[in-house]
Amino acid sequence: MDEVSDLKSNEEKGLKTHLKINPGLCGNLIKLEDSYAEVELVTTPEMSVDTHNLVHGGFTFGAADFCAMAAVNDPNVVLVNSNCKFLSPVKVGDKVLFKAKQLHQESRKREIEVEGYLNEVKVFDGKFMAVVLEKHILALKLAKNVEDIEKMNKQKIEVPRVDEKKKKSSKKNDSKESK
Repeated sequence: MDEVSDLKSNEEKGLKTHLKINPGLCGNLIKLEDSYAEVELVTTPEMSVDTHNLVHGGFTFGAADFCAMAAVNDPNVVLVNSNCKFLSPVKVGDKVLFKAKQLHQESRKREIEVEGYLNEVKVFDGKFMAVVLEKHILALKLAKNVEDIEKMNKQKIEVPRVDEKKKKSSKKNDSKESK
């Protein structure tokens, strides 16, 4: 990439998702094409977990996730699953280049492959599953129980599910209210 395109905002580069992401934590978008993206993560001392300057894997994963979502490039894309391998450690000062390619698209489902390289050594390999929703996930009505899910299914409404902890706390609250 030339210096002029590096200075463009992600939106000017054509990015439609994750527009408020912090590039200092999740990397800089350096290339965006149809179903393909590249993100460079420059690791910093704030990412270190010890005196050896090992970078926490969460930062590596965050950059890989951002790269995968950029390859899909839809404002309503949501990560639903990943299978990742951290192949080599990353340390402070490293520049890791992530390359994401959308492999498969079926209805709203997307499968994305992401590889991360330090120089030319592969340090990260992952498969990501994402879903493109009709609207932003936080704008959707979330199902709180089985009855809500059945009702939404009858109305043919997209049914995002809450996690198990929320279900359990919801059941506890429901039983408290009924007493």
